[in-house]
Amino acid sequence: MANVLNSSSQAQEELDRKLVSDLFQPRPEIFWPDLLASAALGWGAFALACTAELFSATMFASTAVAILALYRALAFVHELSHLRASVLPGFSTAWNFLIGIPLLFPSFVYVGVHADHHRPSTYATAQDPEYQPFAGKPLAIVGFLAYNLLLPAILLLRFLVLSPLSFVVPPLRRVLERHASALSMNLAYVRALSKPERSRIARFEALMVVAWWSVLALGFQGILPGRALVLWYVLAATIGFINSLRTLGAHRYRNQAGSLDRVGQLLDSIDTPGNWLTELWAPVGLRYHALHHYFPSIPYHNLATAHRRFVAQLSPQAAYHQSVSPSLWASLQSLWRYDGKPTV
Repeated sequence: MANVLNSSSQAQEELDRKLVSDLFQPRPEIFWPDLLASAALGWGAFALACTAELFSATMFASTAVAILALYRALAFVHELSHLRASVLPGFSTAWNFLIGIPLLFPSFVYVGVHADHHRPSTYATAQDPEYQPFAGKPLAIVGFLAYNLLLPAILLLRFLVLSPLSFVVPPLRRVLERHASALSMNLAYVRALSKPERSRIARFEALMVVAWWSVLALGFQGILPGRALVLWYVLAATIGFINSLRTLGAHRYRNQAGSLDRVGQLLDSIDTPGNWLTELWAPVGLRYHALHHYFPSIPYHNLATAHRRFVAQLSPQAAYHQSVSPSLWASLQSLWRYDGKPTV
């Protein structure tokens, strides 16, 4: 019976793939301006917030703009995890210098890790870094949100204190590589790194240490505004909190039976098409999370087109329609109130 079901799912996936077969090519002329504009707006607004009159309307407004713009720029790491470097040469390097290093979120904590969240053999298992059975567990949900508010402090400790220390304490280095080099909500997840990957990560961490301690030295000398680090923390924590809400609304988090194929992942994931406001809390295609799990190779700028095609051309009984949510609030309510009973 399992083989019959798997064959049926694969056949449906192939039929659906034909509807979007022309949408798999990333377009550099969209990626680059989007990233550069988001980063420029975000850091420009951050600089204004650091120099504006303390507690003025300008400071608060520019901080809000910086949060939304840099959140959008940060979300490109999700695209990086699915792109071949040859498709957008230099994009990963630019992203790391513009966003990854300043926000203490280097691409290596996500790229090479996120694939385990998509792989049918590891999705929703102990080897999935981005899945926890949150449904119907309010304490776990609250704990996850609280953790993301503390994440900037954890990153400061991880990369500015423990990282340089680990270069002279090999056992600490091994612990960081296995347990603190991946963005993971799953505490059971252990990252396996090859020797070249370990060397590359070590070199990148050294660069981050030099860059960040140089900037902090400017702050200690009074060259940079004293409030800069405080605003950086507010910005990073707010981005983390918004993203944690989005993450909680991206899946149903009910699966405890093991791995799922593409159709199974589709049914366990959620699209929130919404409107232009949805793009603020789920930027760069993240509002089409179920569609993304179905066809991970569709670049963010084509997901809306793919969604419209599926809605218009698939039958009302198609599995895809079951993945669509009217709002983030509706998804979060469903997650919070889930009673463990199967739904139709």
